[in-house]
Amino acid sequence: MLLVRQSPEIALLLAIIASDIWVVCFFLTYDYLPQPFIFNTFDTFMDWFNVAAFAHQGGAFDRWHAVYPPLSFVFLEWVTIPHCYTDPLFARDCDWLSRIEIVTLFFLNISLAYAVFRRSVPERALLRTCAFGLGYPMLFLLERGNLILICLPFFMLVYGGLVKTPWMRALCIGITINFKPYLVLPSLAFGIKRDWRTLEQGALATIGVYLLSLAMFGSGTPWEVLENMGIWVRATSGQVWEQIYFATTFVPFLEIERVPIPILTVMSSRMLETMLFWFPIAVRLTQAMALLGLVAAWLQPSALSTARVAALLVGFHLVSQSPGGYALTFLFFLILMDGSQRPAKIIAVIACYLVSITADWTLSKLTGVPSYSWLAERPVTISFGISVGQLARPALVLLIVWCLSIDALTRVIRAHHSHRPSLGLMPA
Repeated sequence: MLLVRQSPEIALLLAIIASDIWVVCFFLTYDYLPQPFIFNTFDTFMDWFNVAAFAHQGGAFDRWHAVYPPLSFVFLEWVTIPHCYTDPLFARDCDWLSRIEIVTLFFLNISLAYAVFRRSVPERALLRTCAFGLGYPMLFLLERGNLILICLPFFMLVYGGLVKTPWMRALCIGITINFKPYLVLPSLAFGIKRDWRTLEQGALATIGVYLLSLAMFGSGTPWEVLENMGIWVRATSGQVWEQIYFATTFVPFLEIERVPIPILTVMSSRMLETMLFWFPIAVRLTQAMALLGLVAAWLQPSALSTARVAALLVGFHLVSQSPGGYALTFLFFLILMDGSQRPAKIIAVIACYLVSITADWTLSKLTGVPSYSWLAERPVTISFGISVGQLARPALVLLIVWCLSIDALTRVIRAHHSHRPSLGLMPA
């Protein structure tokens, strides 16, 4: 009976594993990772080594124009081999310790996910841990060496309920926000739940971690970060292809006509115009639905768990702008740790599995592009282009947010039958 209930997730996990096997076979044949992995085959792990290089060389905020707090630089300055960082590319080959740390952090995240799932969904813990660890967002995170690898364990400790001590939970909140500032959004779930003490402690810890890391690194003041954000927006406004390659939202697709791929070979001009008309409408409706779910959660704070409210907040961010496909790890963790079997929640889980499939189908591509594969250590000729996955993944993220919102509204409506709405600031 248990196997029957789990059979849909088993089938979806097998699809993820099959897609991973296809990626391995593709790499063994062509010496580079296929789309949807990053098209710059020489850039493996460089999210880590670029940051580490500026941690050692200086100039992170005045020359590289970093847009996040200095904690990332302080951390990487501690855990990397200093003499390797005369150049980021040289450092990747020289700093063996960092390569070990990247892989170790990857498995640490999977282990923590299992610890959380074992508590919240014991019957499905192994299935969901495998889906989480073998799915594309986590594998993409590993391939990039992105600093979410460092941030995600603290995120799991907070929202997975693994830490109970108030000061430890507050410290973890502060660390997550200083690594990835957009994670201030899920922390607002404590305010919606009227858990003002945790919200206040988290805010104080965030400020404390920031000030300490600022003093240790010597740069990264608020005005430097704000100025660099403006520079970053101007610099990336023309990089449409990079933004849609693995987007979590349809927002970057509004500039799809500017990508260096023959779009009209795979769709008519009418279809393209229809997409450009409906994409912003779909995004706005999804944002409105998420906000409606959050308002409902405010009225009945006891109807939803903190993790569920945090998932809505993360989902709202991911459909509003795309911080990169690896940011889906935060949303997927929050969804997969929920064991409820209501229809909307089941659809959200299925969508998580589908987004995690690593295989893709390219519709219109550029072929014969020369590159160099760092993983294979040889020149390669690559092909990439507009794919089904690039359109399907943002659509599935929209679906996930709709499901979370509908489930939240359903729970709140049921809660209204036994509890009056809470309009004040006092805990419900």
